[in-house]
Amino acid sequence: MRYLIDNFAEIAGFARTHLYLALIPLLIGLVIAIPAGAAVRRVPWLRRITITVASLAFTIPSLALLVIIPPLAGIATIDPLNVVIALSIYSVALLIIAVPAALDSVPAEVLDASDAIGHTRLRRTLTVEFPLAIPVFVANLRVVAVTNISMVTVGALIGVGGLGKLFTQGYQRDYPDEIIAGIIVVLVLALVVDRALFVLGRWATPWLRAERPSLAQRLRLVKGVGA
Repeated sequence: MRYLIDNFAEIAGFARTHLYLALIPLLIGLVIAIPAGAAVRRVPWLRRITITVASLAFTIPSLALLVIIPPLAGIATIDPLNVVIALSIYSVALLIIAVPAALDSVPAEVLDASDAIGHTRLRRTLTVEFPLAIPVFVANLRVVAVTNISMVTVGALIGVGGLGKLFTQGYQRDYPDEIIAGIIVVLVLALVVDRALFVLGRWATPWLRAERPSLAQRLRLVKGVGA
């Protein structure tokens, strides 16, 4: 903890780089996976192929991917873009599976009601299915975000900045305090981002908040039952 306090400015810089390398791939994954996942959902054979390819992509070892990408993309190994591309692949792989699963969670009777009032397929998807799928999708999004924050640390092995530098430097110096500081900050970042996405999901689904009784209402209910 003492190392963390004494080197706060340097660690804060590492943390900013770490967040950038973790969240940019998440945004790229969202842009690609949401429309693609919604499209493949309606074609069973294409959905099966997509799930298989995405699962295989996610099983590629991260360090191997960081070595393969530079010659294919024409960039240097230590270029931060290397990590961004690798994590974007992982993000798309996870999210393109999550999107159809989230849309499947929408009750069939709601879809039937939407069709009955004359919604087109596109309007039903945008105004009915996507909003109601938010809770399930956000749960998956939180997993992907935390996974990205964890995996960025691997970039330090190829010289890319981030909190992973605390691990490699601590190992090279045989200085456990530096490694422990890195673990603490990575955990804090993961918790903050996870909580932020949770709050965003709650904000985007006000009807769920309305359905949940307040503490006062629950207390009145308990008193009523006791009486």
